[in-house]
Amino acid sequence: MTSISPTAVSPACAGERELLARLGGWLFRHRGFLPVPFIVVPFAWHGVMAPSSWAFGAIFVAFGETVRLWGVAAAGAETRRRSRAVTRLVTHGPFAWMRNPLYVGNFFIWAGFSVIAGIQWFLPIAVAMFALEYTPIVRYEEAVLEATFGEEYLRYKRRTTRWLPVAPASEPAGSLCWKTAWRSERSTLLQFAVLAAVLAVSQLSR
Repeated sequence: MTSISPTAVSPACAGERELLARLGGWLFRHRGFLPVPFIVVPFAWHGVMAPSSWAFGAIFVAFGETVRLWGVAAAGAETRRRSRAVTRLVTHGPFAWMRNPLYVGNFFIWAGFSVIAGIQWFLPIAVAMFALEYTPIVRYEEAVLEATFGEEYLRYKRRTTRWLPVAPASEPAGSLCWKTAWRSERSTLLQFAVLAAVLAVSQLSR
């Protein structure tokens, strides 16, 4: 697995003390609550859940979760951390295409549930909310990674885009552990199944 280990645990750097990064640090530690608006809105505003909405929404959700699984297969349990301690820099798999594949996967998943619920009008709001939530989180993570891995991270940052996928000039070597990914994502997949079932029941009960 492609990784670069720091020589020591890095202290907080100046970048982490910036206001945006400090906000990002707080959001990072509480990011489990970030999807709440994407869950509440589909149940508060009832759209028309046509078969086409289910089909297109399911494609969004499946794509987002595929990206997440790919990212977790590359990074392993590191994706569940809540502290700033980072033991390795993962640069292969989806991380060779973009620096934040897990967050991109999250966006497609929650956008997909908005489409399933038939509230496509919420998508521009979802984009704005995503930007407001994840811009400071990414700023915080970048400051931590720069402080921890130094020039190695800066080289990775220069060659890899933040959000939009770009094929790498050469694929970094590294292994993918799909078993770990499936185990890590089981609870998430169960939540998606429950949400889809509740939306289906709410549609039938109208």
